[in-house]
Amino acid sequence: MTSESDTRVGASTAPTSPTSPTSPTSPTSPTSPTSPTSPISTDVLIVGAGPVGLFAAFEAGVVGLSCQIVDTLERIGGQCIELYPDKPIYDIPAIPSCTARELVDRLMEQCRPFNVPIHLGQRVETVQQREDGRWTVTTGQGLVFDTAAIMLAAGNGAFVPQRLALPEATPLEDSHVHYSVRNLADFADKTVIVAGGGDSALDWALALRQVARRVVLVHRRNGFSAVASSVDEMRRAVDADEMEFMVGSIAALAAPENKLASIEIRQIGGTAQIDADHLVVLYGLVADLGPIANWGLKIIGGRVDVDTSNYESSRPGIFAVGDIANYPNKQKLILSGFHEASLALRKAYTYAHPDKKRVHVHSSYDAGLADRIATGSTHQA
Repeated sequence: MTSESDTRVGASTAPTSPTSPTSPTSPTSPTSPTSPTSPISTDVLIVGAGPVGLFAAFEAGVVGLSCQIVDTLERIGGQCIELYPDKPIYDIPAIPSCTARELVDRLMEQCRPFNVPIHLGQRVETVQQREDGRWTVTTGQGLVFDTAAIMLAAGNGAFVPQRLALPEATPLEDSHVHYSVRNLADFADKTVIVAGGGDSALDWALALRQVARRVVLVHRRNGFSAVASSVDEMRRAVDADEMEFMVGSIAALAAPENKLASIEIRQIGGTAQIDADHLVVLYGLVADLGPIANWGLKIIGGRVDVDTSNYESSRPGIFAVGDIANYPNKQKLILSGFHEASLALRKAYTYAHPDKKRVHVHSSYDAGLADRIATGSTHQA
């Protein structure tokens, strides 16, 4: 059971280091859940606190809409932070190179003037449209929202790691058995086994060799589903005795008193036992739309079908942007999600303010926006 964690975009006064406990990409402290009998009213509810959801929050403020963000994860950043927080990203406009963690921190900083509440550890379960056209949205943890529009920015839905099918692995999760790497320093001077043969497994094995005492990559075959450059780098690292590679599968864990001691590797010719401090299992993720699949939306191939003029789904008032959106020639790029969110919010404005006509103003000439951004730190609640 995850408790509600409620923070606000731009809660800190300056960007913090990636490992700082107060960093925007770090978990936030739980607060008392809002009573289900007191709905939170907003113009737009954004489902997903990844890069696209964060940019949508900023753009909502630019357009003149209030918004709230909910995410099933316990920290901000979505798939980027969960899977590759320290990998470089090269295709964000005007930023030649940044890590996923840096991108999320910059988006948080950009959102700061609008003080957007973010509710972490909250999985949206049901949506119901009322006679007045607005939506009542509930989470499994008890939050209730009253919103004019809903924007799905939830990537491919809820990502669930493919877990190790060994009963002894469950009590070791987060302490000795890991399905993601959040901080390389946690593995310093340790013996680490990395299981998997995809990009994540090779990337993290190569990164861990820089800090761990010993790194052993274990994969069921000698071929990999990773990019060739990573495979080549891994083989060079093995030849240079910087890490090891074994063909095999994880057969058993020895963990007296719930402390990992060794790992049994099943191989064609028998088994091998390796003393280890940590096991990082990177078998990939399973995308699950979860309750979204039951909302009466047109879904094709596990993604929500949208109208590309405004990225609205088959149910007026519900929008889908980012990886969860489906349309011809869809490109799963962060920058595409930014564009989709911008257009979707302009249509969402008509639901929030049906009696008003929004006049487009270029941001350069928006005096109110300039003032808000310039004095953003004074607008904190």
